[in-house]
Amino acid sequence: MTVTIGVDIGGTKVAAGVVDESGQVVARTRRQTPDRSTHPHVVEAVIRDAVEELRHDHEVGAVGVGAAGFVDATGDLVRFAPHLSWREEPLRQRLGELVGLPVFVDNDANAALWAEHRFGAAKGADNAALVTLGTGIGGSLLIAGRLYRGTNGMAGEFGHMQVMPDGRPCECGRRGCWEQYASGKALAAYARAAGLDLAGPALTEAAEEGHPVARGAYAEVGRWLGVGLAGLIAAFDPDVVVIGGGVGSVGELLLAPARAVVAYDVVGVGHRVLPDIVVAHCGADAGLVGAADLARTLL
Repeated sequence: MTVTIGVDIGGTKVAAGVVDESGQVVARTRRQTPDRSTHPHVVEAVIRDAVEELRHDHEVGAVGVGAAGFVDATGDLVRFAPHLSWREEPLRQRLGELVGLPVFVDNDANAALWAEHRFGAAKGADNAALVTLGTGIGGSLLIAGRLYRGTNGMAGEFGHMQVMPDGRPCECGRRGCWEQYASGKALAAYARAAGLDLAGPALTEAAEEGHPVARGAYAEVGRWLGVGLAGLIAAFDPDVVVIGGGVGSVGELLLAPARAVVAYDVVGVGHRVLPDIVVAHCGADAGLVGAADLARTLL
């Protein structure tokens, strides 16, 4: 059985695993991501070390990398990685030289959607959207069974669609971006504004236990999630919308109010079949599983 290594690179961790043809992770390792102020080759050395550790006990055919940043449409360059030191970095070539194996590089959200398409919540779908909810919002698109990367490789930056003209300022320099209203940041902001100083798992736990402010925060963020999803559905008409990321994993606290908005806000409601809106199945392994399978499939 052919195995490949998938590597998921984020701002805080490098997760790597040996993945078989069924999408199962048969071995894994993890490293801390070097500080983004360091030289890009330091990050690449960490990836090399993780790959070498996994190759010690497994015969590997290729390496797939899911990077948190803008990867060009060819997969050769990481144009910009906000939490890493890569700027116009020829990552594919560099890693190929370091590990001595064929290397495939893509955006981490693309890798995650590919995992869901092959093994998870979007299995069997020809057209799908993934929306990842964490501190901000990311995403990716599958159109006619193929990942859609766009001209610059930057498709799927859903978090920076404007949903409120002259709205809240965003780190991107614009105002009113979707992620300022439907994300982990937004959840904490709603709770604080109502006098509840909780965030992350503590806020989720409070909501699950029925705390009215916590539940209200999730309802409000879920409503804004639905506003953005209605736009995506109108634009792309997918079979399924998969909600991933740490915030998305809470499920119905967010998805129920989002579905309620979509049910009346999508153009043509009553004359179209609405897509399922579901939680991602592959969890924290989605990025590395998808990257490994893309390397197996496309190299």
